[in-house]
Amino acid sequence: MGNNGIDTSVLHQGSHSASYFMLARNMGGDADIVDFCIPCNPYFPTPGMFDALAADLKNILKYYPSDAGTITRKLADVLGLHPQTIAMSNGSTEIITWLDHLMIEQSIAIPIPTFGRWTDQPMETGKRVDMFLLQERDNFRLDLDEYGQFIRSRGSRVAVVCNPNNPDGNYLDRRDILRFVDSLDDLDLVVVDESFVDFVDDPYPTVGPDAAIRPNVVVLKSLGKNFGLHGIRFGYMVANPAITAKIAKALPKWNLNSLAEAVVYMIQDYEAEYRESLRLLSRDRREMIAALSQVPGLKVFPSQGNFVLVKLPPGQGGVGLRDYLVAKHGIFVRECGNKLGMSSQFLRLVVRPAADVARLVGGMFAFGGHRHAAGEVVDASNLIVHPAHRSELRTTPRLAFNS
Repeated sequence: MGNNGIDTSVLHQGSHSASYFMLARNMGGDADIVDFCIPCNPYFPTPGMFDALAADLKNILKYYPSDAGTITRKLADVLGLHPQTIAMSNGSTEIITWLDHLMIEQSIAIPIPTFGRWTDQPMETGKRVDMFLLQERDNFRLDLDEYGQFIRSRGSRVAVVCNPNNPDGNYLDRRDILRFVDSLDDLDLVVVDESFVDFVDDPYPTVGPDAAIRPNVVVLKSLGKNFGLHGIRFGYMVANPAITAKIAKALPKWNLNSLAEAVVYMIQDYEAEYRESLRLLSRDRREMIAALSQVPGLKVFPSQGNFVLVKLPPGQGGVGLRDYLVAKHGIFVRECGNKLGMSSQFLRLVVRPAADVARLVGGMFAFGGHRHAAGEVVDASNLIVHPAHRSELRTTPRLAFNS
C-alpha cells in the first residue's frame, strides 16, 4: 500500500495491464493518476467534442445505433474509400479474432515483440506461430528483407507487420511496405496493422488505399487509439471487397454502439482539431525523448508512435519501479515483462505533455533514492539517481548510477 492508498496487488492480476477504472476504484474517488500506460491521444477529442457528446448522451445511451453497414458507409465517405473495402469492428481485436478464425488456416509469421493478440490469438486456436525475433542492437527495427526470407524458410501462409510497431515505435516507409507485401502475393494473407500510423511524422504513411486493390492484403486501423477514445471500442479494416465481405458477414449486425456512431458522424467537423492534436503530440514526443535521455543509465529508443520504449539499467526490473511509481506518485507505466521478446527491464511510456513527463522523471529519480534509503545492497547500475545526488552515494562502492 502506498501514499496514494493503492494496493499494488491489482497490478499483478492477469496477463494485461490493470485498467484505469480498476486503479481508480482501488485508489478511491480522489485518485490522481497520470497514465503513461494506455496509448491515448491526450489532445483529442477536444473539450467541444466532449460537450457535444455529453449534450446528446441521453439519446446516445437510450436508443439503438444504426446497423454496421450504415455507420461503415459514413466512415467510408469520411475516408474517401469505397464502402465495400471497409469492415468496422468493436475494437481492432475483434477483427484479429475473425481473421484468425476465417483466414488463418495453418501458420502465421509475426515479428516480436509486438501487440500480444497477434501471437496469443492464433496460438489459442492451435495455429503455428512463426516468431521473427527483433534485435535490441538494431533498436528493434524490422528488416523487411530478412523477415521475408524468414517467412519463406518457415513456409508461413500468413504474415503480419505492425507499422509503427508496438512497443518500440519503429516506422517503415510505405514504399518499403508495399514492396514487401507485393513480394508475398502468393500468401493466404498479409496484414499491415496501422493502429498507430496517424502519429508518425510522414504525411503519407498509410497503405490502406493500396490494400483495397490487392488480392491478399489487409490493413488494420484502431480509431480508439487515434482519437483518444479507447472506451468506445471501435476499429476497422481495409481490404479488397472479397475479404471485407467475408469478415463483415461474420460480424454481428449491431457490433458498433451508439457512441461510436456519434463519433464517426462528428469526425469531419473536427478534422482541423484532430490534425492539430497530432502536431502537438509529435512535439511532445520529441521533448519527451529528450527529457528521458537525460536520465542517467536509461536507454531510450527512437519512436514514431505515441509511446516511447525505454530500458532500465542492468539488474533493475520494471515491476518494482512500476509499483513504486503508481503507489507513491500516482504514475501508471507499462512494464513489458509479459511481452514475448522483451523482459521486465523494458518500459513502454505513452507520450504525454512536458509537465507529466517531469513528474515521471522525478518519480524515477525518487525510486533510486528510495532503494538506497531502504538499505538495498545494489550496484550503481541498479539505481536511477539524480546527477545532483551522485556524490552523496559514493559511501557505498559504485553506488553512482552508471558512473
